Amino acid sequence: MIHKLKTYPEYFSEVCTGKKSFEIRENDRCFKVGDTLLLQEFLPEEGSYTGRVVERKVSYITDYAQQENYVVMAIV
Repeated sequence: MIHKLKTYPEYFSEVCTGKKSFEIRENDRCFKVGDTLLLQEFLPEEGSYTGRVVERKVSYITDYAQQENYVVMAIV
Protein backbone atom coordinates (compact mmCIF):
# COMPACT_ATOMS: atom_id res chain seq x y z
CA MET A 1 0.00 0.00 0.00
CA ILE A 2 1.18 3.53 -0.78
CA HIS A 3 0.24 6.36 1.59
CA LYS A 4 0.62 10.04 0.61
CA LEU A 5 1.20 12.09 3.76
CA LYS A 6 1.62 15.80 4.46
CA THR A 7 4.92 16.55 6.21
CA TYR A 8 5.93 19.93 7.64
CA PRO A 9 9.26 21.36 6.37
CA GLU A 10 11.18 20.93 9.64
CA TYR A 11 10.35 17.20 9.70
CA PHE A 12 10.70 16.73 5.94
CA SER A 13 14.29 18.00 6.01
CA GLU A 14 15.21 15.66 8.87
CA VAL A 15 13.81 12.66 6.98
CA CYS A 16 15.74 13.66 3.85
CA THR A 17 19.04 13.87 5.74
CA GLY A 18 18.41 10.57 7.54
CA LYS A 19 18.33 12.13 11.02
CA LYS A 20 14.63 11.27 11.42
CA SER A 21 14.00 7.58 10.81
CA PHE A 22 10.47 7.32 12.18
CA GLU A 23 6.96 8.71 11.78
CA ILE A 24 4.34 9.05 14.51
CA ARG A 25 0.90 9.11 12.94
CA GLU A 26 -2.73 8.46 13.69
CA ASN A 27 -3.41 4.95 12.45
CA ASP A 28 -6.41 5.96 10.37
CA ARG A 29 -5.02 4.14 7.30
CA CYS A 30 -4.19 0.70 8.77
CA PHE A 31 -0.44 1.14 8.27
CA LYS A 32 1.49 -2.11 7.85
CA VAL A 33 5.14 -3.16 7.65
CA GLY A 34 6.17 -3.00 3.99
CA ASP A 35 3.91 -0.04 3.15
CA THR A 36 5.39 2.88 1.24
CA LEU A 37 5.09 6.41 2.64
CA LEU A 38 5.23 9.26 0.14
CA LEU A 39 6.05 12.16 2.43
CA GLN A 40 5.07 15.41 0.73
CA GLU A 41 6.51 18.66 2.07
CA PHE A 42 3.60 20.88 3.11
CA LEU A 43 3.61 24.55 4.16
CA PRO A 44 0.82 24.87 6.76
CA GLU A 45 0.88 28.68 6.82
CA GLU A 46 0.27 28.77 3.06
CA GLY A 47 -1.88 25.66 2.86
CA SER A 48 0.14 24.32 -0.06
CA TYR A 49 2.66 21.69 -1.06
CA THR A 50 6.20 22.60 -2.14
CA GLY A 51 6.41 19.79 -4.70
CA ARG A 52 9.19 18.03 -2.80
CA VAL A 53 8.50 14.35 -2.05
CA VAL A 54 10.54 11.65 -0.34
CA GLU A 55 9.67 7.95 -0.39
CA ARG A 56 10.27 5.68 2.59
CA LYS A 57 9.29 2.09 3.46
CA VAL A 58 7.79 1.10 6.81
CA SER A 59 10.11 -1.46 8.44
CA TYR A 60 8.56 -1.67 11.93
CA ILE A 61 5.40 -0.48 13.71
CA THR A 62 4.51 -0.16 17.40
CA ASP A 63 1.80 1.55 19.39
CA TYR A 64 3.71 1.27 22.69
CA ALA A 65 3.09 4.31 24.96
CA GLN A 66 1.20 6.19 22.23
CA GLN A 67 -2.10 8.03 22.31
CA GLU A 68 -5.07 5.87 21.36
CA ASN A 69 -5.00 4.89 17.68
CA TYR A 70 -1.49 6.32 17.09
CA VAL A 71 1.55 4.36 15.93
CA VAL A 72 5.29 4.85 15.62
CA MET A 73 6.68 3.61 12.31
CA ALA A 74 10.36 2.97 11.65
CA ILE A 75 11.10 4.10 8.08
CA VAL A 76 13.99 3.29 5.74
